[in-house]
Amino acid sequence: MPSDPAHLTRLDNNDTAFNTWVIAWVAHQIGRNPLQLFEAPIFFPAHDALAFSEHMLVQGLMSAPLLWAGLSPVLVYNLMVWAGLALSGFAMAMLIRSWTGSTAAAIVSGCLYAFNAHLLTRYPHLQALHLQFLPIVLYAFDRVLRDTGSGAPRSWRMAWLLGCAFVLQALCSNYTMVMLALALVVALAVRPEPWRVRPRLWITLGLTGAAVAVVLLPFLLPYARVRSEQGLVRTIDDVRIYSAGWMDYLATAGRLHYAWWSHRFFHTAGTALFPGVLGMVLALVAVARGVAWTDRRARMALAFGLAGFALSFGASLPGYEWLQTHVPVFQGIRAAARWGLLFLIAVSILAGYGVAILEQRLRTHFWWPALALALIGVVTIEALRAPIPMERHEGIPEVHSRLAHEDVGAIVVFPLYGGPNFHLNANYMLHQTRHWKPMLNAYSSFAPAIFHVLAERLQSFPDQAALEALRAHRFTHVVLHRAPLVPDYGAAAVDALRSHADLEFVFEEDGVILYRLR
Repeated sequence: MPSDPAHLTRLDNNDTAFNTWVIAWVAHQIGRNPLQLFEAPIFFPAHDALAFSEHMLVQGLMSAPLLWAGLSPVLVYNLMVWAGLALSGFAMAMLIRSWTGSTAAAIVSGCLYAFNAHLLTRYPHLQALHLQFLPIVLYAFDRVLRDTGSGAPRSWRMAWLLGCAFVLQALCSNYTMVMLALALVVALAVRPEPWRVRPRLWITLGLTGAAVAVVLLPFLLPYARVRSEQGLVRTIDDVRIYSAGWMDYLATAGRLHYAWWSHRFFHTAGTALFPGVLGMVLALVAVARGVAWTDRRARMALAFGLAGFALSFGASLPGYEWLQTHVPVFQGIRAAARWGLLFLIAVSILAGYGVAILEQRLRTHFWWPALALALIGVVTIEALRAPIPMERHEGIPEVHSRLAHEDVGAIVVFPLYGGPNFHLNANYMLHQTRHWKPMLNAYSSFAPAIFHVLAERLQSFPDQAALEALRAHRFTHVVLHRAPLVPDYGAAAVDALRSHADLEFVFEEDGVILYRLR
């Protein structure tokens, strides 16, 4: 983690800039007009632009007090990374402590859960790092199955907890929502309670599911609109590109394994899904001792872990193409390899059971505390990924605050990056957090057709065709960044715009030039 979180960050990765922008937008809009949350001011004039990727409502709400207090978005992003990893590990530790009664098992599971190979190669993605509600869902789900089946009076309270925790996890990430929903279905199938024909259990689960659906519906409708109106559908060809292979389950960026053997194929693997040597050994202890079969909760983890493992192979898995075609939620999953996260979660849970088995057999020995510490140390060393390259960020230039003036409407920034280079617009989104004006320039996991059309037309700016396209779509101002424009067009061409008949010069400061369209 950065030693100077206010200035050191992963802005060498455009996804980091995008995620920083998302939480800043949620914090900005939630206190002003939450009903228009998805009308994010990017890819203007497209609608529902926040739905082109993850909305990260929970992370944005967590960030809001810090951003309202004046902390920079970059610093808040770093703090949210810390919070996600810490809370996720803590939540899993509490779950395993409750299920096994072992503190050592809890710590090992928490470390394996929060610092697995997959998450530590997705450092820029806040939506992946915030898994703190998933263990609560598993805890409440288990309690609902047990308490409702036995007629315990607290079953409705557990159902309430299950629904709330599921909603919160779903509002962290759509990917996690789909994975968690499938994990619960698979877990339900391997529990004995549903097969004992108890109407009360099905009524409880049905009402909880219906309540969850009602709460989540407003956050899912924008994605449905984008899918139907703008064609945001992941084809099986997309899935095929981002499906896992066998090598993915050997890939890790952990410093120890990467230096020793993983570097040979890490960069050719689609994603990192290596569970760690000790984590896998401990999980196999639980399997070999039969606990993974006899303990109902461990059996849930084993079942959804195997399901995630199979689904991670995506298009290579028989039947996946049918699921992708006929089940709507699968059509939003482009990176099928990420199903492998369920496998890693299962390993972290079963490894906790493995530690608990060892503790039960060895706790009377005086050296058990030393062994427990060694287990914790080894899983930590296996996960260690350091140093992580950071980029120094000196803050968003104050000049962009001048665009917040009420006379400024929709803007386009040059250089305008289109086509395969549209990710280079990400830095402009950081600048936008100073003014929040509607802007054509943007980066996300999807770009609408109107963006591609305008980006191509505006390559001829400032000719009349480009200017007419800007007027037709209600753009009012043009922002130029002198430093990257001069090498390609020359200082004379950039300065000549001051005398252009259709452009009114407003100001130039720190290499940023603003023109108003006449």
